[in-house]
Amino acid sequence: MTPASSKRPRDLNQLAASIVRDTTEDGPGDPAPEKPEEIQRLRENGRRGGLKGGRARADNLSAEQRSEIAKKAARARWKSSRLS
Repeated sequence: MTPASSKRPRDLNQLAASIVRDTTEDGPGDPAPEKPEEIQRLRENGRRGGLKGGRARADNLSAEQRSEIAKKAARARWKSSRLS
């Protein structure tokens, strides 16, 4: 804790903010941030998998299975819009 923040504020919101600030400050044991190139590569791989996923799943399901999934999704959508 820094000397300036050793006296805790009385206001609950300020106290919460100071606790978060104290716990999230960068310390000597924090891992190094990832490199931007690595982050970009991970994003591209995730997007590539996401683009393939739906089509691959649909290709492996029978027409009856796809129909059941669609019916279940429609029921879920309409259930939330009803005023009970």
